Amino acid sequence: MAVQFIKSARRGKPVTWYIYAFRGGPLIRKVEQPRKPTLTKADHTAIAAALADDRSVNPQTFCSIIRKWCPANPQDDDNEAKASPEWRALARSTRRNWRGHIDLIENRWGKFPTAIWNDPRMVAKVVKWRDERAKTPRSADVGVTVLSVLLEFARLRGYIAINVAREIPNLYKGGDRGEIVWTADDIAKFEAKAHYLKRPHLIDALRLAAVTGLRREDLVSLTWDQIGEFAIVKKALKRSRGKRRRAVIPLTPQLETVLADLRTRPRASGVSTVLVNTRGRPWTGDGLGGSFNRIRDAADIVHIDEDGNRRLKHLHDVRGTFCTMLLTEWELTDQEAADVMSWSPERVASIRKVYVDHKRVVVALAERIAAKQVAKQSGATGRK
Repeated sequence: MAVQFIKSARRGKPVTWYIYAFRGGPLIRKVEQPRKPTLTKADHTAIAAALADDRSVNPQTFCSIIRKWCPANPQDDDNEAKASPEWRALARSTRRNWRGHIDLIENRWGKFPTAIWNDPRMVAKVVKWRDERAKTPRSADVGVTVLSVLLEFARLRGYIAINVAREIPNLYKGGDRGEIVWTADDIAKFEAKAHYLKRPHLIDALRLAAVTGLRREDLVSLTWDQIGEFAIVKKALKRSRGKRRRAVIPLTPQLETVLADLRTRPRASGVSTVLVNTRGRPWTGDGLGGSFNRIRDAADIVHIDEDGNRRLKHLHDVRGTFCTMLLTEWELTDQEAADVMSWSPERVASIRKVYVDHKRVVVALAERIAAKQVAKQSGATGRK
């Protein structure tokens, strides 16, 4: 949360700066000088005290609802006294990514009375806010999502009667990545480029993702003690359809081969994660993601749709590859595959429809056409 500086310049009077701990927060200091003041040690102490004091927020403003949902200080994210159960239930990466949007929401509406959200006309206000950020459509959509989750928190607790942001459509049209998977050629290109750039540890992440279907945060946090005699059992860090599902990944021959190789990697003392970086330390999610994407970009690994549009393939898209393998090579049901991947069965069903059922239909048609062609040739030969 950013400190707020308010400048007052009136004719015939000195320029005055008002320093607030945060937007909607208490006044920390008033300074008369032409240039923006620099924060002093005393200012930082006062700001810290204001952040720690919930009473510093006007209880009639929307900012007070934000504070009830999400603590001002990220260090309090897991503090039951300062963070709501809904906020604590979010994955750390989600909380980190949402904080910037929360600041934008607070800057926009934090000082207004909470009751403004009972007016259905606020739908148009939220749409206008979304459209103002249309140059970054994915970010604009996330902002609306964060606002909707916040308003739902307020509605369930009786602070407001409706959630005006609930059904606002997205601007970004590239969110459906169901048809994007990593092919064997993509994996080979990535491995070749990683070796060329002397980053072989990134191949480990790709190989592990391909045989487990784990998300990035689950890949970097997977430890050896989560690998049992017959399966990997891990509670997903991210929620799927509101539930934090438990992934139970069977130890297939492919997975056992990858794990045996990863056990040979040098590790720093006390490190128990399956994946490690070049220093033998655990990866962070952002660290792995950034390094992985640089290799992907260098290898020019993209998906080209039927209209010729190019879209970069993400590490997350390897999950679709793994799901397809479960449905084809291992012939799992939708529910079984969902249990393995900590996905919803509906998500698996969509993958099956695109990659498995459609492929089987095409193969069956090809076989029928080939059989009819053989029959025609046989009939022609018999007549001769």
